[in-house]
Amino acid sequence: MARLARDLLAEDSVQGTLDEIAASAVKLIEGCDAAGILAVRKGRAVTLAACGAVVHESDRLQGELGEGPCFDLARRKDGERVYRIADLTRPQPAWKRFADRARELGINSMTGVLLYTDNEDFGALNLYGRSPGAFGKDIETAGWLLASHAAVALADARTIDQLEHALETRHAIGEAMGILMERHHLSEDDAFNVLRRISQHHNVKMRDVAQRFTTEGTDPA
Repeated sequence: MARLARDLLAEDSVQGTLDEIAASAVKLIEGCDAAGILAVRKGRAVTLAACGAVVHESDRLQGELGEGPCFDLARRKDGERVYRIADLTRPQPAWKRFADRARELGINSMTGVLLYTDNEDFGALNLYGRSPGAFGKDIETAGWLLASHAAVALADARTIDQLEHALETRHAIGEAMGILMERHHLSEDDAFNVLRRISQHHNVKMRDVAQRFTTEGTDPA
């Protein structure tokens, strides 16, 4: 735990910290097959970090349906900040639609820690297990440590907007690089340098170059 805390503090960006938190949860917590950090902003779900394929879909479902364990935890008035679902294969009448879809994703147990609440907005660290009964009280030390670092990283609400923008930028550039690599048989570095060179030559942000390329389908120039 002490080594993990030092490693997280050594990260040089908020995104790097959040990514490492999700990865560390899967690596360190027994029974954890996937982990992610979810933010809900103005009713819209944003996945800020993910380790595991089910994370994005689970976050999307909770946001789309407006129900699920994260929403329940954020709406509680008793100060409770942790939820545990020992067995998702059993009926979950509080949010039946989400539970049904989660089982289809192979999620059979969940636990999570609320990071913050702000009116209708909130953030949570969520852990997912393929097996029922994957999480008990023994995960609390690791869960709370990871959640504490995530909460500090997200202390400034503006960070969420910045992270979402950064994620969208990374996705757009990655998509454009992939197209260039396939179309012109370029290496990853060469594809990145093509986009960077065009960005510098035209004094346009690389994200805008990438988005224009993927939307129009013509080679950037």
